[in-house]
Amino acid sequence: MRHRNRRIALIVAALLTAVAAAFAPTLVSNADDFTAQAVSHKSPFNCNKTFYANNWTGGHNPSNSIDWQTYGSDAINGENVRATAAGTAYFYNEGSTSYGRWVKIVHSDGSSTRYAHLATQVKAPGSSMSVSQGTIIGTVGSTGGSTAPHLHYEQRNSSGSVVTPVVEGVQVPLGTKKAVTSSNGCSGGNPYTPGEVCGSGYSQINQHALGTVGAVFLMYNSSNGYNCVVTLKYTNVGTASAVSATLQVEGGTTTKDSGNFSYYAGPVKKSAPNTCVKWGGSVGSTTWTSAWSHCG
Repeated sequence: MRHRNRRIALIVAALLTAVAAAFAPTLVSNADDFTAQAVSHKSPFNCNKTFYANNWTGGHNPSNSIDWQTYGSDAINGENVRATAAGTAYFYNEGSTSYGRWVKIVHSDGSSTRYAHLATQVKAPGSSMSVSQGTIIGTVGSTGGSTAPHLHYEQRNSSGSVVTPVVEGVQVPLGTKKAVTSSNGCSGGNPYTPGEVCGSGYSQINQHALGTVGAVFLMYNSSNGYNCVVTLKYTNVGTASAVSATLQVEGGTTTKDSGNFSYYAGPVKKSAPNTCVKWGGSVGSTTWTSAWSHCG
């Protein structure tokens, strides 16, 4: 009986070891994906610039990378390219193939970002430098294997795997194309993004600059039909001063968040599926309100 009990104990121990080994890789992978998102990324362009972030499918390599492209009449060619987060930048040139002129930035958690097809770089290939969020590292071009001016951009976790990119609090999943407005390099360096203020599930659908003192953002949550308005300050950041955010759904009253705030006004949220909205805000004496819009 004692021998039989010993055999049972050995079998149970072996099964537990196998189960633990089977689950270990999954846990490590999930941890890497999480830490990759621990660094907050802004758009790689100048303050208040809006460009399309296109995470397209059907041959884009590597999958889940973004091609930043022209939005409206604002051509992307020649635009400054800024570090989306702080770290150490490494400069490369692969000539007329692949990435062409490109930069890799390694961030504090071991994750990294890549910026490819650059026309110019601020350092010679083979060089490196420490960068802050917003440091200019080059300009948009069409070098390497590119066929038209754009910025190829990747976010990778600490294991080197490309992850779903998040910029300005906006997630850009595979197969989506979104217009994203930059707060990178804006005066005062507001540490918040509209996505962080509105919360999980909200994506940016519009933005209006309040000169150089701030910007108003309109966000939407497709899962529940709610709009969200946030006004970010780009002046007197960190010091309480007048700022507001407003939202009105057609047929309803205006809701306003107004006061002396250090970083932003809002979030102002209202349910508005398939209904027109007016949205706006102010920083100091600079104010703006939209016409009825975004009715679909």
